Amino acid sequence: MLSTGGRGMLAVGAVLCGVGWGLGYGEARVLGVAALAAVALALAWTAARPSVRARRTVVPTKVARGDAAHAVVVLVNTGTRPLRGLRAEDHVAGEPVYPATLPAVPPGAEVGARYPLPTHVRGRVSVGPMSLVRSDPLGLSRRAREHGAVETLLVRPRTVALPVLPAGRTHHLEGPTSDTAEDGTLTFHSLREYTLGDDLRRVHWRSTARTGVMMVRRMIDVSLPATTVVLDTRVGSYAGRPPWSTSAETFEVAVEVAASVAAAVAGKNFPLHVFTGAGPLTGAQDRQAGSGRLLDLFALVEADAAHSLRDTFEILERGRDSDTLVVVTGVDSAAELEALGRVTRRFDRVVVIRVAAPGGPPPAAPALPAQVTRLLVTDLEGLARAWHREAVR
Repeated sequence: MLSTGGRGMLAVGAVLCGVGWGLGYGEARVLGVAALAAVALALAWTAARPSVRARRTVVPTKVARGDAAHAVVVLVNTGTRPLRGLRAEDHVAGEPVYPATLPAVPPGAEVGARYPLPTHVRGRVSVGPMSLVRSDPLGLSRRAREHGAVETLLVRPRTVALPVLPAGRTHHLEGPTSDTAEDGTLTFHSLREYTLGDDLRRVHWRSTARTGVMMVRRMIDVSLPATTVVLDTRVGSYAGRPPWSTSAETFEVAVEVAASVAAAVAGKNFPLHVFTGAGPLTGAQDRQAGSGRLLDLFALVEADAAHSLRDTFEILERGRDSDTLVVVTGVDSAAELEALGRVTRRFDRVVVIRVAAPGGPPPAAPALPAQVTRLLVTDLEGLARAWHREAVR
C-alpha cells in the first residue's frame, strides 16, 4: 500500500516520464524513471510477509486513575533473515495512536518495546487491535498486518486508606462481654460455670455430668457493624468553579471519596451496601476481601441525570435498620437532602460528605437533622484528615 508520499512520487514520476517522452526531454525521462523505480522498489520491499510472532500485553490490567500502565509488545523472528523497519501501531479507545518503532530483530531472536497508556480517565480503556507496520526506508510504501486481540485496561478510582467509623451499637469481632444479644446473632464460644439467673436452656449437660459442676454455654454476638454508602451520581449536584475545576472533575472526586469509604469497610470484611441513584451497586459476591471487585464496580460508575438522592432514600426507607449511613454528594441545598431526614431513624450514625470544588468559597451548610455529621472535602487528602478526626470522636 502506497503512503501519501508514495502516491505523490508515483504521480511525479508519471508526469516526468510523459513530459520526457512527449517533448523529448532526456533529463525528465531519467528523473521520471527513477521516481517510478523508487516506487516499485518500495512496493517490493514491503510485499514480503515477515516471519514473525507478535504479542501485546497490557501491564497491569487494572490501575488507579493517574497511575502508570503500559502496553508491552514482544516480537519473535521465526525466519532466517533480520527484520527491520517494523513499527507497532495500536488502537487505544478506538483511536490509532502510540506508534512504537521496534529495533531490528535478528533471526530467532526476541525483542520488545513498551509505550504508555492513558489512565487519566476512569473506566474501561480498550487496547487493540495492534498492527505491525512495515515500511521502506523512504516511507513510500507501508503494509500493516493485525496481531493479537483487543485487551481491556480498567482504570479504577483512586482511594485513600481510612479507618472504619465506630458504629452506634456495640459490636466486637469476638462478640459482646455479656450474653444479652438476640439469639439470631449468637454462636457458641466457650463453657463457664453456671451463675444465678443464667438461661437453663444453655446448660451443657454432658460437661456438667463429667465435671460435677453445672456448666453453661458462653455465647457471643457475631454480628458486625453494617455500613451503607450512598453516592450521588447526578453531575448537576457538583458545582464546578472554573478555572479551578468543572462539575465532571468534582464528580470524579466524589466517586473516589465513596470508593475510599467502601474499600475501608470491605477491607475489614464488614457488611457493606453501596447505592447510587440507579439502585444497589454491590451484592454479596462483591464484598469479598481482597477481590478488588468493589473497585471494579466503582470504575464503571457513570453520571446519571435521570436519578437523584431522593430515589435512593426511598429505597433505604423500605430497607432494614443498619448502623452507619454515609452519603457522598455535592449539593448544598436543604431541599435536595429533605428526604434524608426520613431515613436517619434507621441508622445509628449518619455522615454526609459534601464534595466541593477547590479554589472557591465553601458552599453554605444545609439544614440537616442535628444527629447528622457534616464533612466538607475537596480532595482525598482532605477526606483522610476529616475522616480520622471523626473516627476518634
